[in-house]
Amino acid sequence: MKKVVAFKILLVIALVGVTTSCKKSSSSKNTSRATGWQINSREGGFQYNTDFKEQETAPGLVFIEGGTFTKGRVQDDVMHDWNNSPTQQHVQSFYMDETEVTNAMYMEYLDWIKRVYPPSEDNFRAIYNGALPDTLVWRNRLGYNEVMTENYLRHPGYGEYPVVGVSWIQAVEFANWRSDRVNEYYLERAGYLKRDAKITDVEAEATFNTDTYINAPTLTYGGNEEIINGDGRNRRNVQTDADGNETNIYATRETGIISPKYRLPTETEWEYAALGLSELRNYNLYRGRKKYPWDGQYTRNGSRKYRGDQLANFKQGKGDYGGIAGWSDDGADITNAVKSYAPNDFGLYDMAGNVAEWVADVYRPIVDDDFNDFNYYRGNVYTKNAINDDGSVKVVTVDDIKYDTLPNGKVIARNLPGEIVQVPIDENETYLRTNFDRSNEINFRDGDKRSSRYFESFNDEDEDGENTKSETRLMYNSPKHSVTRDEDGNIIREYDKNNNRTSLINDNVRVYKGGSWKDREYWLDPAQRRYFPEDMATDYIGFRCAMSRVGSKSKSKSKSKN
Repeated sequence: MKKVVAFKILLVIALVGVTTSCKKSSSSKNTSRATGWQINSREGGFQYNTDFKEQETAPGLVFIEGGTFTKGRVQDDVMHDWNNSPTQQHVQSFYMDETEVTNAMYMEYLDWIKRVYPPSEDNFRAIYNGALPDTLVWRNRLGYNEVMTENYLRHPGYGEYPVVGVSWIQAVEFANWRSDRVNEYYLERAGYLKRDAKITDVEAEATFNTDTYINAPTLTYGGNEEIINGDGRNRRNVQTDADGNETNIYATRETGIISPKYRLPTETEWEYAALGLSELRNYNLYRGRKKYPWDGQYTRNGSRKYRGDQLANFKQGKGDYGGIAGWSDDGADITNAVKSYAPNDFGLYDMAGNVAEWVADVYRPIVDDDFNDFNYYRGNVYTKNAINDDGSVKVVTVDDIKYDTLPNGKVIARNLPGEIVQVPIDENETYLRTNFDRSNEINFRDGDKRSSRYFESFNDEDEDGENTKSETRLMYNSPKHSVTRDEDGNIIREYDKNNNRTSLINDNVRVYKGGSWKDREYWLDPAQRRYFPEDMATDYIGFRCAMSRVGSKSKSKSKSKN
């Protein structure tokens, strides 16, 4: 009996000690090392998420731990492009889609647009039509592919196949939409938004946008307080000040709830992730060389159980898109369902074969000698929020939607209701800066007037016989097609028939990476790079999204050195 009583006393003492320790730890964590003031005090003051552990992995993504690698090192250059100077690069940790974006994923996007911006209404028709993939990419003058033209996007038999017929612009818009839908869900889950409002209450005049919520939360959902004020049963951080007014009604970046945005990966990120070099290392050096996303120099599996099986979906030879039926066939003649082949060391599927993939970069054939060796990327265009005269941010309404006619004649929406209007940065942001000096930095040290080389022209004289150095003599002298509308709104397409054009490269061509079902094995090398106009689509280019990592470089606190 005495032993039982003694044990109970010791247990109580231990529990008191643990509780006291936890209180001390919690108190220390919520005390400012700058001022000694209390953080997250019920009386008000500075509010901050001191319990934040690490970034939540968003839907569809896998973690890619950053590191150093040699970008652009190809083992073959049979095309003699010489467009890939090897450079050592360091990549920050980030997240990338486990698979390519599928038809089912893209159909969810189209369904949302159709519900919120009904194409039956004249004001919204171009929004839905501008998001539709181009299913006519499957057609060929001397081939019969109508089954894909009619079924590939929408039939459930192709639901888990990668979406194609999507331009770079459409891929970017999908990533933006996905960012808003995921953050809308996170805020609803945390009780900051009304439950199920994303389905029952959303309409063209009342939508959610991440940037708008961060900068002016009362303007989201068209100012509908019933949605914005959330579900009181779930709101954990709402407090009341001395005057009885609620505080912390809206989530901020400081809460850690709002996720970074989905986006297209940069070329450097994509190549690093595709190589999957993490398992090929001895201490601080990579051993051997990888030609493909998998280990080894061949496209066939070398293991005893699967010996001879193809490791990706690609064109094996002229007239051979899958191999002989049965054994040794790669399992597909066009694209294949995602996850049909083994992932690479990062857990990413189809980083070679299936479809090639858009990346964020503007294409240039050379890498400048003064390249940045940290998160290299070409294509920066810096903007800022437009501000009204009263100091508030300017939010797009249904009457402010801007449409743009692309060079191919397709009409797309450049902004949507609920978004903040963006304007180029100006001298307020660039004055006396050394790291950037203008809004559009696409041409920095390559392609602008300050850095372009000139090619020989047959005629350097203008109509008056005077010598001139016209814009047509610039290094990237690409065709300039014109698309305009007459007074009746009819599209007038004018092709550039100038015979002196010397290049297809301009600021509107983007890099795409990885071989596709239509490519030979040469293009499966992750370092290979090609380009295509950002407003056009094909039957062999798809995409996947990425997301930046915030916080620690690694997910694990300690790692084995060996």
